[in-house]
Formats: sequence, C-alpha cells, structure tokens
Amino acid sequence: MSRFGDAVRLSVGTFSAVPVPAPRRVDRATAGVAVAIAPLAVIPVGALVALVAWGGRELGLSSVVVGALAIGLGAWATRGFHLDGLADTADALASSYDRDRALTVARTGDVGPAGAATLVLVLLTQAAAAGTVATLWSWGPVALGVLWCLARAAATVGLRRGVPAARSDGMGATFAGSVGPVALAVGWIAAAGVGAALTATTSAPVLQGVVTVAVALAVTLALIAHVVRRLGGIIGDAVGASVEVALAVLLIGFSAVIA
Repeated sequence: MSRFGDAVRLSVGTFSAVPVPAPRRVDRATAGVAVAIAPLAVIPVGALVALVAWGGRELGLSSVVVGALAIGLGAWATRGFHLDGLADTADALASSYDRDRALTVARTGDVGPAGAATLVLVLLTQAAAAGTVATLWSWGPVALGVLWCLARAAATVGLRRGVPAARSDGMGATFAGSVGPVALAVGWIAAAGVGAALTATTSAPVLQGVVTVAVALAVTLALIAHVVRRLGGIIGDAVGASVEVALAVLLIGFSAVIA
C-alpha cells in the first residue's frame, strides 16, 4: 500500500463514517496528505447530502425542514465527530482560565451549557441557511453538497505547520503541524475557485463567492488563533469545531449570494 493509499484511507475514515480498511501506517506525512484531501475524501457523503436536499425540495418540504434533513444526514454520516468537537471546544473555551483545567474539560466529553448553546446556534444557522440554498437556487442541492465537502478544508488551518499540539497525546498530537504551507495555499485557492464556479451559476458577481470563501478562511484562522492562545496549541476537538463553523459561514454567505 502506497503512502497516498494510506492517506486516502485515513482521510475517509477520519472525516466520514464510510467503512474503509485501516491504513497500514499513520505518520505525520500521511496525516498531512489525509487532511489536505479531506474535501475530496467526503464526496460520497456530500453526494448524499445533495440527494436528500433535492428529494426534500421535490417533495415540497419547507426550506428549514430540507436544511435540517440535509445537515442531519451529514452529521450522521460523520458520526457527529465534528459536532462533538464543536461542543467540547466551546465548553473548554468557556471554562476556567487555567489551561490544564480547560484541556480536561475538552477531554471529558460531557456537554455543558456553553457546548449545548453553541451546538444549537450553529446547527440552527446551518439548517436555515442550507434550506435557503437548496430550495431557492436551481443548482441549490448540488451547491449544498459541494459546500458541505468544501468546509472540510478548514481542518488544514488548525493542523498547518507552525501550530503546536496542546498536549502530547490524542488526534491533535498525531496530526498537528502535518499540513505544509503549499498544501494549505493550494487547498484554499482551489476552494476559492469552487466558490467562484458555484456563484457563476447565479446572477451574482463571481467575486461574491470568492469573498465568502475568504471570510470562511478568516473566521477559521481567528478561531484557531483563539484556541491556541487559550490552550497553548491545537486539539482535535478544535479541528472539528473549525469545520462546523466554516460550514455555517459558507452556507450563510451563499444564501446571501442567491438572495
């Protein structure tokens, strides 16, 4: 099995619930490729998200219901992995200013008030915006599936070279610093290109889609910077949180594109 084959298996197994054989080796180089190709590795899930959105629209369901079904399927198809990270990160950041205490809160897995509130707000935002994209845009269901996949690019931000791991064990330590600057730049330039292509199917200026992707990147950078300041480095939960936040930003932006 080649390194790339291991990276594909690692990426699919990490970023989705699609069953794949375990990779033979998991080192930093393999992890870097796995993270970089995450938006491509989850295309099967993105296709399912698009299919559910299309079906809901064709059945005449309300936009919020369509959005909720599509986002819910995406959560199920990823084992709620990123949503769990979002809740744990929110609880950690809202806890004691003591770094060790905050890391302990993130690791426990219990959802506190901050985590619950964050989950509700982010999921409501995603569902509402996803429903708007899917029902008010002729290419909406396809665009929704593409944006769902595109949000996985946020993982490259927290796992880029130069961002230390907050602790010596866990996913953050294995993947931390694995994404090089070239892979980071190429990934987000490609994401901007996809954003432009999606916008080209509407009457809005193409630049509006590029700006939406740029805003998603800026928000993700700000979130990761805050996590590193508070916790002393990146944790796996924060990577999941960045994906969910990026998805919310992308969906909000593209719902505005078609408004």
